[in-house]
Amino acid sequence: MKKYIKSCVKSLDPVLFACTVLLSIIGIITILGQVDSLQSGKRTLFMQVAMTVAGIILTMVIANIDYHQIVDKLWIIMIVISVGLLFITLVFGNTGADRETTNRSWLTIPGVGIAIQPSEFVKIAMVCAFAKHISILKKKGSINHPKQLWQLIVHALLIVGLILFSGDLGVALVYIAFILIMLFCAGLSGWYYLGALVAVVLASPLAVKFLNEYQLQRLLVGFNPESDPLHYGMQPLTSKQCIENGGLFGKGLFSGGRYETLPASHTDFIFATVCEKMGTVMGLLVMILLLIMVLRIFYLARSCGNDYGSLICIGVGAIVLVQTIENIGMCLAMLPVIGITLPFVSYGGSSVLAIYVLMALVHSVRSHRPKFASVKRV
Repeated sequence: MKKYIKSCVKSLDPVLFACTVLLSIIGIITILGQVDSLQSGKRTLFMQVAMTVAGIILTMVIANIDYHQIVDKLWIIMIVISVGLLFITLVFGNTGADRETTNRSWLTIPGVGIAIQPSEFVKIAMVCAFAKHISILKKKGSINHPKQLWQLIVHALLIVGLILFSGDLGVALVYIAFILIMLFCAGLSGWYYLGALVAVVLASPLAVKFLNEYQLQRLLVGFNPESDPLHYGMQPLTSKQCIENGGLFGKGLFSGGRYETLPASHTDFIFATVCEKMGTVMGLLVMILLLIMVLRIFYLARSCGNDYGSLICIGVGAIVLVQTIENIGMCLAMLPVIGITLPFVSYGGSSVLAIYVLMALVHSVRSHRPKFASVKRV
């Protein structure tokens, strides 16, 4: 057992592991400081600690496994399971507790009563399967050839389409972002991106008709929350006030504050709570740790040469980057509120476990990358 544990620890990248643990500790401490203001506060704290511990254990175990053995054999099964899970969620899912949206993004496990968000776990399968799919097609020829590209488009649309049908626009945008980044790093021509941009602009008037009132107002008010300060703009404006109220060093971990009137203060808007309780200094530390994490992941991606492990790292790095930008942007009232968690810091069983497993894949890539790999662009 000692030998196995030693092997697991040796498989970890010290920089990434340190960043993840520090971010998780900051999140747990923040939730501890608001236990009395949360409904089921002690249960929330216990769940966050439990999921963090489970995530760390999973990280050590998965990091010690060669990702080739998993992805090479199971990538097609990953696609099938992902589609099946999202379809079941679309049919039998619900909005989750205390949620204003009509998104059918949560699935309650029968007999257990625990609700999970399948789209969080599907990220893991999507990153692995999509990276492997790109790798296979690149061996057959350039992915810029329509014959190759259409297969990747179908793959992406299967997953993103089901998420969009569930009504979860925020999560769908994260998927679209990391898929596009993975394709770009795999060598997809910029002309495709230009064409897609033109198509989106032309189709936007029609696309608006498919958004419900809640989603439309969130997007319209998102860039100018002052235009509707009592309704759709209230949450981001309150978040901004929390950050300002915290000052440089915060009001204190166990002090009350504006965060008590902020919906989702321990989930989507936990960054604002961190800043109010522990100050802008702690908020900057959170951003620095996430930046170091993203840069480290992209560096490890370059060290894999042409192995698809590089694309796995790029996918994971893109998820962390996109979610960080969007989450902090909406907390600062600069971007629309679309329900995105801050990696490792926000409360949430599904999101915490999923992001830990995604990071475990990066550790696995780092410790099991081909020995002949050189630092090259994918």
